[in-house]
Amino acid sequence: MWQFLLRRLLLLIVVVIGVTALTFLMMYCTPGDPATTIAMARYGGPESLSSDLIAWIRHQEGLDAPIHIQYAKWLHHIFYLDMGRSLITDEPVFDKILSRFPATLHLALASMLIYLLIAIPIGILSAIKQNSLIDYLSNIGVLVGVSMPSFWLALILILFFSIYMRWLPVCGSLGLSYIILPATTLGIGIAATTTRIVRSSMLDVLGQNYIRTARAKGLKETIVIGKHALKNAVIPIITIAGLQFASLLEGAVVIETIFAWPGVGRLLVDSINQRDFPMIQGCILFIAIIFVLVNLLVDFSYVYLDPRVRYDRRQQV
Repeated sequence: MWQFLLRRLLLLIVVVIGVTALTFLMMYCTPGDPATTIAMARYGGPESLSSDLIAWIRHQEGLDAPIHIQYAKWLHHIFYLDMGRSLITDEPVFDKILSRFPATLHLALASMLIYLLIAIPIGILSAIKQNSLIDYLSNIGVLVGVSMPSFWLALILILFFSIYMRWLPVCGSLGLSYIILPATTLGIGIAATTTRIVRSSMLDVLGQNYIRTARAKGLKETIVIGKHALKNAVIPIITIAGLQFASLLEGAVVIETIFAWPGVGRLLVDSINQRDFPMIQGCILFIAIIFVLVNLLVDFSYVYLDPRVRYDRRQQV
């Protein structure tokens, strides 16, 4: 177990360093002069800029140094949680991301609740009633959900519940009612994929010999399903749920933008539109760290959810 923990932590460090390198190179290779962008953000339009001013900014920001020196300096600052300052607002990047993260976390938790309440019951019922009308309707619903773009569903929900019915607000985050539409949009989209995973996992478990033995002993179907089948089918469900939750914590970029939700995803989009390079780099790095940490927690949960799983090389099955 501890060997696995050490290997995963080392791999996490390698992944994060790789993300920092790719992020830095991506910003470095972006068309345009970063010094000119900084000068325009600080001192106004191009008519007020001079070549001497741009050269001075390039020197002050270290942009005239070799790329590997710039990357080493940036990595050194990242180690101390200093992601630089925004070119637009001059706020510390890390503080700005942390101020937006609670909104993304609330949206992710609400979306998780909705999609689990949809996916798990429907997936289990579809597996139990295989090849029945319920199963066929479930498969149709899954197909529609997987094929339907999230932005289209968001617009349909806004049109019906906000424009026609006037039940829910269109955008913002001023209260509980404001989270219903974005969370429902995300929850329905994710539920389609998860329902298919739940159904497949349950069908695989229901075909095992110990399930037939449990039924032969006369156990109630609710006990067979809840205590034996679902418990052993939970590993794939936990995996997909963890990955989906990580993607939600990254910030649902499209949905946050449509509903003007003040999360990390919308912050990233706004930063890209404004060419705020430090903020873009900080958001991407923060998203990558969140994703690998959630995946690490999902891997650790396997040991406690299924005693058959062992991460020591001598005990792997």
